[in-house]
Amino acid sequence: MKLMDLKASGYDIRTGMPLSEVTFTKTGGPAEYTAFPRSIAEVKQLLEAANADGLPLTVIGNASNLIIKDGGIAGLVMILTNLNEIKLSGNTVIAQAGAKIVDAAFYGAEHGLSGLEFAAGIPGSVGGGVFMNAGAYGGEVKDCLASATVLTRKGEVKTYSNQEMQFAYRHSYVQESGDIVLSATFELKPGDKLAILDQMHYLNALRQYKQPLEYPSCGSVFKRPTGHYVGPMIIKAGLQGKQIGGAQDSTKHAGFIVNKGGATATDYLNLIHLIQKTIKEKYDIDLKTEVRIIGKDQ
Repeated sequence: MKLMDLKASGYDIRTGMPLSEVTFTKTGGPAEYTAFPRSIAEVKQLLEAANADGLPLTVIGNASNLIIKDGGIAGLVMILTNLNEIKLSGNTVIAQAGAKIVDAAFYGAEHGLSGLEFAAGIPGSVGGGVFMNAGAYGGEVKDCLASATVLTRKGEVKTYSNQEMQFAYRHSYVQESGDIVLSATFELKPGDKLAILDQMHYLNALRQYKQPLEYPSCGSVFKRPTGHYVGPMIIKAGLQGKQIGGAQDSTKHAGFIVNKGGATATDYLNLIHLIQKTIKEKYDIDLKTEVRIIGKDQ
């Protein structure tokens, strides 16, 4: 079945939608086609249709740690935020890819399960968290993930163990394989519900105190180089507060770039490149981006 056949049958498929409508930076060009599947069956059908139409397929979740270039994305963009079911099985929390990872963490906490507290302030989806091996405050997805269920680009459903996911710092196997994360199973430990919730609320408060949540941003922009912290290097290099167009290196947290109003993805990328160039010249350190950058130049 072709993509337009699916649209005619009631699938939520849009043409030319500006992706700035979904990204946390409020930037990004249009997608040729954007689909919002409501079930795993729809994900499979959309994958088959993209393959049948010869369309490239891009899958995104909550678009919180993502920059989409101003030229947008060719082909089909599948946004999984409607796949947000979270359920309990013994000491495991099973969450679909489009659920927010913070919701999975609080769901576990409400059932007296510990292990996902670090995710209390992470705004991304479960799928994105697995894809990126997201982490904060000393914890990472790899520390509690039992398995991930994926859809291969050939349409096969597979389940990978933690070891098979080949987790590393902000890395997982699916970044190479192109598999679409459908759900994740988190193995948690029984604990005191109030103590778990207290820790999560504390981490949330810490995030609000330290991070520039009052402006659109893509979260932490750069990976932390071994033995160094990015924010202090940017400050010492005199780049905190530096602004290109509407994109500014945050005056509250130098590791973040915020949209002060009217920023484009190109503004973000130009500021990222300036920071990388300056840090290389000053410290001989190659800053790598943690934020995922996709799409076409304008």
